Amino acid sequence: MTQIPDTSALKGVLGLARDIERAGRDMGLPYIAVSADISDPAPMIGPDGKPLAETVFRWLNPDVEYWKDRSFALRASLIQVFRVCAEPFYFHQGRLGSWRDVRALDEVNAHLDPQDYAGHGIGGAIAAPIHSPLGAIGAIVWATGDAALDVPAIFTARAAELHLLSLKFISAYRDAVQAHAPSESVEFTRREIQCLKWAAAGKTDAEIATIMSVSVPTIRFHMTNASRKLGVSGRSQTIRLATNLGYIGPA
Repeated sequence: MTQIPDTSALKGVLGLARDIERAGRDMGLPYIAVSADISDPAPMIGPDGKPLAETVFRWLNPDVEYWKDRSFALRASLIQVFRVCAEPFYFHQGRLGSWRDVRALDEVNAHLDPQDYAGHGIGGAIAAPIHSPLGAIGAIVWATGDAALDVPAIFTARAAELHLLSLKFISAYRDAVQAHAPSESVEFTRREIQCLKWAAAGKTDAEIATIMSVSVPTIRFHMTNASRKLGVSGRSQTIRLATNLGYIGPA
């Protein structure tokens, strides 16, 4: 995420960060980790330019500065779960759970090693992943080192509130630092949609040209126009963003 901070907007984000910290203390889950984009090593910052992880939030182990560790997103167990689950969930007594039976969590539980969490000092946690239409995954984790805390009961009582707070916080932060986003008025022609759908299905320009009975340069013209309208470059980025925004179905 390219950071071009809007300082005035970040002041509002700071207020939301304090709400998140206060909620954690109220619940007995005072240790908080935040990320606006788990693929981006840049930490979330406040209007003073300092990481919120150093000014507002604290983590279980003060020696673990996850926001400075560029490989953390590739190793941390909770972050792996964010990639497969888009709704709030909790960790308690060696298992993940949510408000319903979530298939992705069931699959993670089948291979879960509770020591991965214990090794980070996590006795229990509530997590709220936030999936952006543009493909970024953000998240907030409220944690405790107390394995006896009744995290499922807290989750039942407050998960909806925490999810909404997370959505407001991460969305406001993205608006404050994001360089640009595709126009809401993007309109594709029928030919552009056809090209995108076949490209998403793995067809080459030559194969699409044969299917649509047009020339290869015509296909490339339509694909280039689609990329320009979305504000991205390259075939893969165009297909990914068009899929994420609901212009074409998954391949």
